[in-house]
Amino acid sequence: MWFDSWSDLVRVVLVGAAAYVFLVVLLRVSGKRTLSQLNAFDFIVTVALGSTLATILLSSDVSWSEGAAALALLAGMQFLVASVTSRFPRSEKAVKARPTAILLDGRIDAPALAAHRLTEQELRQAVRGSGVGDLSLVAAVILETNGKLSVIPSEQYGDGSALTGVVGID
Repeated sequence: MWFDSWSDLVRVVLVGAAAYVFLVVLLRVSGKRTLSQLNAFDFIVTVALGSTLATILLSSDVSWSEGAAALALLAGMQFLVASVTSRFPRSEKAVKARPTAILLDGRIDAPALAAHRLTEQELRQAVRGSGVGDLSLVAAVILETNGKLSVIPSEQYGDGSALTGVVGID
């Protein structure tokens, strides 16, 4: 249990180093979006890359070339999906959630909070974190596709053009 053999340790070191270098090169080639976690799909790809790397490192049943192929497949699929969704905006709905307004003009949208499993306390925390102490001074709070809350104070609302495509804003 504590030690099987030197050959197993050498395999982990050699295959692990090779897989690590391959993954770093692959991520550099595939672009910044691969690790961006902008949405659920990107998060899944990131977790799958880590899981695949761990399998390559620890499972002697998986060869380095099989692991490299699996890593390349994941990065390639992520690249393909990102390319398709950037060229065909309607396909984006299958992969990404749309941002949603959960507060407008100082009024909390309770059904939107409930639908996204958020509490008023979490909303108020986001508002406080933005430096605003009064909900009536907030034009909008948006639940973004990555799960973060964007707070837009009334004095910074402008023409509202940044809110195009947000669910709950007409």
